[in-house]
Amino acid sequence: MKPSLQLRTSPKLVKTSAIVIALLVLGMPSPVCATLGGSLESLQDDQIHLQAKVRNTVVGRYTIHEMTTPTGTVVREYVSPTGRVFGVSWQGPFIPDMRQLLGEYFEQYSQAAKGQRERHVGRAPLDIQEPRLVVQTTGHMRAYSGRAYDPGLLPAGVSDHDIQ
Repeated sequence: MKPSLQLRTSPKLVKTSAIVIALLVLGMPSPVCATLGGSLESLQDDQIHLQAKVRNTVVGRYTIHEMTTPTGTVVREYVSPTGRVFGVSWQGPFIPDMRQLLGEYFEQYSQAAKGQRERHVGRAPLDIQEPRLVVQTTGHMRAYSGRAYDPGLLPAGVSDHDIQ
């Protein structure tokens, strides 16, 4: 007589396993660089942590620090001559960690995004227009993009259209 192997699984174990697998397959948000409104002190640490390539470009009255992660997400930080991040943008297969990206602006973003979701049925691009925070996002699985900036931090002669 052959011994039979019988596996018993609980619904809780199946559900937990499914969540873990989904997070691994879909990818967790990757951490990014310096936060909106912050300084660039953390850029080098983030570059090492993310194993990301950074390219700096001086454009007139500001500098763009472009970081490309190994997963292909590109994050651009727009930095004023005083060293303050006045805008950020992203594009790639994964949405960046918005809490880290927005820093002190995250709670304001979170509340405004929740309000928009409650007012709109279905999926729609996010368009937050507040006095101290503008966030615009769009995309679908594996193709996300967006930008965020504080209108009060834009250097003289710099337009919100420069943040791409």
